Amino acid sequence: MMNGGGMGAGFFGTGFLFIILIVAIVGIFIWMMRGKNPGQSSHSTHHHNHHSLGLLKERLAKGEITEEEYERLKRKIDE
Repeated sequence: MMNGGGMGAGFFGTGFLFIILIVAIVGIFIWMMRGKNPGQSSHSTHHHNHHSLGLLKERLAKGEITEEEYERLKRKIDE
């Protein structure tokens, strides 16, 4: 008699743990995918700004733009 009741409770417990495991896996997957985009765009934006400032400095050094143009463009990049 007890084995029958024990099996049912054990099966319910195993099924419940299985559902918890699936929810956890899906949650971790969503968290990882959501966490990637902002992190990358922030790093990407910083890299882009750094590269753009380097190009501006190079253009200023070559005499392609004036100091006023450099300052104006630098402010736009920093925005």
